[in-house]
Amino acid sequence: MPVKFLPCGDTALVVEFGDRIDRGLSDRVLGLDARLRAARLPGVVESVPTFRSLMVHYDPLRTDTEALTAAIRALLAGELASGRARRLWRVPVCYEGELAPDLAEVAERTGLTSDRVVALHTEARYHVYMIGFLPGYPYMGDLAPALVLPRRSDPRTRVPPGSVSIATTMTAIYPVESPGGWHLIGTTPIKIFDHELSPPALLAPGDAVEFERIDRKAFARIREASERGTYRIDHKELAA
Repeated sequence: MPVKFLPCGDTALVVEFGDRIDRGLSDRVLGLDARLRAARLPGVVESVPTFRSLMVHYDPLRTDTEALTAAIRALLAGELASGRARRLWRVPVCYEGELAPDLAEVAERTGLTSDRVVALHTEARYHVYMIGFLPGYPYMGDLAPALVLPRRSDPRTRVPPGSVSIATTMTAIYPVESPGGWHLIGTTPIKIFDHELSPPALLAPGDAVEFERIDRKAFARIREASERGTYRIDHKELAA
């Protein structure tokens, strides 16, 4: 599918690479994002990666859609490797009791045991496609096919922060309390968004995430340390 340039009002331009959720498309989006940041084009204010496109916000007093489109076309020449630094995060999750309110239902609907659901969820390494919906909310894929379910038919009005969820081919973590319609299968004791930090969001597009199963004692210990600001989540740098 050829790249499309879609004006979005007079202050933004969307560069669209495709029409599906796909790791290859995500790599191209992130590659252009990295190349655009390095180029420091005049008038560009911010770029926002999504599943299949990059929204480029610009100052209309310094550039316009035509000039920006031409400049981005030049940046698109050649392979778009993601030049962004990538990190692998090990996120602790408790899949027990009230911390996993939908786990039993997910097991029933998928024809699996609860332990098998947890095993499938923790065996995978997930790709952070984008941040959206809420500040710091990571859309991560790709979920094991056996766990794919539609969103809940009865969304909750209040989902606790730290809730680990699944829906369709994605898994996510709610960074703050909010409404939500995904299936809650666990809870992490760590904060993935803190407005007092810079950057405030723990995860970024292109990062990788693995979930580590912990028990309730470890959950309580890590949450206490996280609240004190003394807990440091394990992560390592990956090749771009």
